[in-house]
Amino acid sequence: MDLRGKVVVVTGASGGVGRAVVRELGVRGATVALIARGTVGLAEASVEVGVAGGEGLVYEADVADHHQVRQAAERIEADLGPIEVWMNVAFSSVFAKFWDIQPEEYERATRVTYLGYVWGTRVALDLMRPRGHGVIVQAGSALTYRGIPLQSAYCGAKHAIKGFTESVRTELLHEKSDIQITMVQLPALNTPQFDWALARLGRHPRPVPPIYQPEVAARAMVHAAEHPRRREYWVGATTAATILAQKFAAGALDRYLARTGVDAQQIAGEPPTGVHNLWKPADDERSYGAHGRFDDRSHRRSLQVWLSRHRGAVALGAAAAAYLGWRALR
Repeated sequence: MDLRGKVVVVTGASGGVGRAVVRELGVRGATVALIARGTVGLAEASVEVGVAGGEGLVYEADVADHHQVRQAAERIEADLGPIEVWMNVAFSSVFAKFWDIQPEEYERATRVTYLGYVWGTRVALDLMRPRGHGVIVQAGSALTYRGIPLQSAYCGAKHAIKGFTESVRTELLHEKSDIQITMVQLPALNTPQFDWALARLGRHPRPVPPIYQPEVAARAMVHAAEHPRRREYWVGATTAATILAQKFAAGALDRYLARTGVDAQQIAGEPPTGVHNLWKPADDERSYGAHGRFDDRSHRRSLQVWLSRHRGAVALGAAAAAYLGWRALR
């Protein structure tokens, strides 16, 4: 799909991965509808889309509320025309041990991170199915496959999104629909989530290295929108390694994460900020942007992503090299 001039919806567009995604869509010349709660972040993100070469319009909504998402989508189509691509990115989380999270906090994180994807997908399909085409892209994670300590709410929601997406995909295939739905599994990223997620820890949360810049995720998400017939994309060597380790050595991974996972996700000697976006946006007064505080430790490129996007050429090259090696040995 050529995204130039196409109407693309992005949830969670005011910061983090969503912010990087809308900029990448601007480079592609897309017409981007930005959905989130934070007014300052949304306003700045829409300007960045225009500077990059696209058009960005703001639609405030809480993705945990189906009616708000539906109303936003109806306004988008009235203003811009038919939605061609819907990208679910928004999430909220709590960094804490399971028993330290209050039930209402757990429910809220699940409503945003899981039901936010459900409602976005439902609204997108309600609009796309009568037309018979469209693309839905779900932002996933290595934690879609592997749960880790201190992130039970996030891991549980991401596991649920995977099962939900697979179920919807089979229903679309059953009715021979040309609507495509794909999922992009992301690695640890340098985003503001570690500054605005609720944390009940003694120390400030952090991503587990290796860390990638959000633009790595954004390029993969946009590539998935342009090439949606693959059911899933893996981004980053650590994502691939985590998924494969879970498949073949889940018990060993349990024990390894029990030993290392708690300390690895906290910055020594620094307490949490106390700021969080669970109940209200963190960027109503300031914009956090796409990047977090870990620029000096984050990778701007991923060899694994390049290999994944060019796997046909890589396989052909490997086969040719094997053949030439065999001929040399002969």
